Amino acid sequence: MSSPERTELLVLPGVLTADQAAHTIRGLLAVQRSDGAIPWFRGHHLDPWDHTEAAMALDVAGEHEAAERAYDWLGRHQNDDGSWYAAYQDGDAGDVTDRGRESNFVAYVAVGVWHHYLSTGDEAFLDRMWPTVRSAVEWVLGLQQPGGQIGWKRETDGTPVDDALLTGSSSIHHALGCALAIADAVESPQPDWELALGALGHAIRRHPERFLDKNRYSMDWYYPVLGGALRGTEAKDRIEADWEKFVVPGLGVRCVVPNPWVTGGESAELALALWAMGESDRALTILQDIQHLRDSRTGLYWTGYVFEDRAVWPEELTTWTAGSVLLAVAALGGDDATCQVFGGELLPSGVEPDCCV
Repeated sequence: MSSPERTELLVLPGVLTADQAAHTIRGLLAVQRSDGAIPWFRGHHLDPWDHTEAAMALDVAGEHEAAERAYDWLGRHQNDDGSWYAAYQDGDAGDVTDRGRESNFVAYVAVGVWHHYLSTGDEAFLDRMWPTVRSAVEWVLGLQQPGGQIGWKRETDGTPVDDALLTGSSSIHHALGCALAIADAVESPQPDWELALGALGHAIRRHPERFLDKNRYSMDWYYPVLGGALRGTEAKDRIEADWEKFVVPGLGVRCVVPNPWVTGGESAELALALWAMGESDRALTILQDIQHLRDSRTGLYWTGYVFEDRAVWPEELTTWTAGSVLLAVAALGGDDATCQVFGGELLPSGVEPDCCV
């Protein structure tokens, strides 16, 4: 169970008290199934990306056994080719409801595994999960395009979709850095991954034309920062350029413009990106602004809020929204594992190509 020390780490003025943090942790644990799976909410589906984000939140709360069960679930359900399906229905059977396979969903296991290792120091866990991470990364890199960007999925029949999404590729950039850190820790160098990471980072930084135009979505705005492809002045310039476009003062971050809809997950992830840029004050403000999404009954968070209608929508208390809030709070609170994973300074950066490809 989470210790008082871990709960105190999640105390943040205007965001969480110790009792509220403990309540949110209990809310996450109540949704996790006995087999380790963490669906969006009971009765809904699980996807590997959001499942992992919620598992990381369990680790920051000190619920390491519960987090490990979540990663073991991934290990048991990985396809022979290294991938996972896009969605699994909640329930004892865990039936697949979307047989597409999305590259950023598959890659994110590396972020979670590295975070769990840094949280626990469990070398046996890292050794056990290394084959899972390795095969997942190899599957993802099978979708990398000559320009460095990553095709976003394979269709249900296995047909690759070469079009790349900036959000997805930025998340994969983060995952590749974590995967290389794992490879170093288990003494299994992966020079091809270093080249792939360098080419991907170059594409994100220098070639926006290689990605589908989704600039209406806030994730495309902040994910190059959150995923570590942009740092320093480049990161600050990107965030400043569209701040007023996406941030609604006092309410949070729009999911997509011009819709009058703020969402908790995007807001908390932006707070993580701001923290990584060294702007903790603005990160704190964003987290304070979304506390209107907190549900006092469960300790979880509503997915979003339509502010023109003054209405919660959809009426879903999603584990990944609560997970992203806890991760952002943990970073601001100085949790070492979370800071290492999202700060990025200690992650491998890859080998950038000498010229454009």
